Amino acid sequence: MLEKKFYVIAFDSTHYAISTEKKLAAVGAPITMVPTPREISTSCGLSIRILDENLERVLEALNGVSKEGMNLFRIDRTSTENKSVKLEWRD
Repeated sequence: MLEKKFYVIAFDSTHYAISTEKKLAAVGAPITMVPTPREISTSCGLSIRILDENLERVLEALNGVSKEGMNLFRIDRTSTENKSVKLEWRD
């Protein structure tokens, strides 16, 4: 059975997406820029994908950064279901 869990940061604008990608790359945070998953309906079309084991490192890198225009989601995919859950940011 296929099971996948990962996180994405979806953005209100391409500007926010590229700016955040640069900030995370500058500190060596392990992320990947991807098209926004279908499970998330509102976004500029670009998202940052974060593997489960890297979430804490990415959140630490964004500590103190304005989260305006960013939404954090957990994506759960199985062979029978795709689900997204919007998460609250924490600093």
